[in-house]
Amino acid sequence: MVRRVRASLRHLRRSVAPPFWPIKRKEYTWTVKPSPGPHPLNNSIPLGIVVRDVLGYAQTMKEARRIISSGKIIVDGKPVKDYKFPVGLMDVIHVPAEDKYFRVIPDPARKLRLAEIKPDEAGLKIAQIRRKMTVSNGNIQFTLHDGRNILVKKDSDLYQKALSFKTYDALLITIPQQTLQTHIPLDKGTLAIVYEGRNVGFLGSIQSIQQVFKRARSLVELKSPEGEISRTILQYVLPVGTEKPLVTVKV
Repeated sequence: MVRRVRASLRHLRRSVAPPFWPIKRKEYTWTVKPSPGPHPLNNSIPLGIVVRDVLGYAQTMKEARRIISSGKIIVDGKPVKDYKFPVGLMDVIHVPAEDKYFRVIPDPARKLRLAEIKPDEAGLKIAQIRRKMTVSNGNIQFTLHDGRNILVKKDSDLYQKALSFKTYDALLITIPQQTLQTHIPLDKGTLAIVYEGRNVGFLGSIQSIQQVFKRARSLVELKSPEGEISRTILQYVLPVGTEKPLVTVKV
């Protein structure tokens, strides 16, 4: 009994793993359980599975672990040596040996997928504001969807603009420096992509926002360039630009 409990703490049953993980569910009992990190279980894929099953750089998890532990995989500009590290929405993966870059984007079929991107956008990332608070000395701190914090100091040129930033807006930042480049408001006319729910992967301009008491549950209507209409709740929508996405978000 103790042995079984310990196994469940270290690993995850394949039968209950998120359905979008590209793993064989009946061949083995256990799979990689993501370590605590920037993305929750239901919105991430362990780096070991990305290397083995998505990118195909390894045949077994043992091989994938060897590649990762040697520092050959870069996530958001930093080497990651933990094969359980959770990779999620908008993360940028760099494989120096292949000189390739990938971004994790929403996908209607798989929920999350890797899209190969050009090197000139690999240093940029769109991150959603999940929390805004005033900290010591009147500085403003933003907590983003991937767990990172951005601090805007009271004496900075950005401070007055930052006062108007809202939760669920997005920020274009550099990685790994975390320098704020652009603010993308979640507002009418903004281009946005749905990253959760039935309409995941839908890209369109925001036509309207029907406000309710709990803002996160407000109904957002989007229209694609082809004229298709989609509706979802506000907390499932990620702003990505105005006339076009600031980074690759769709393939």
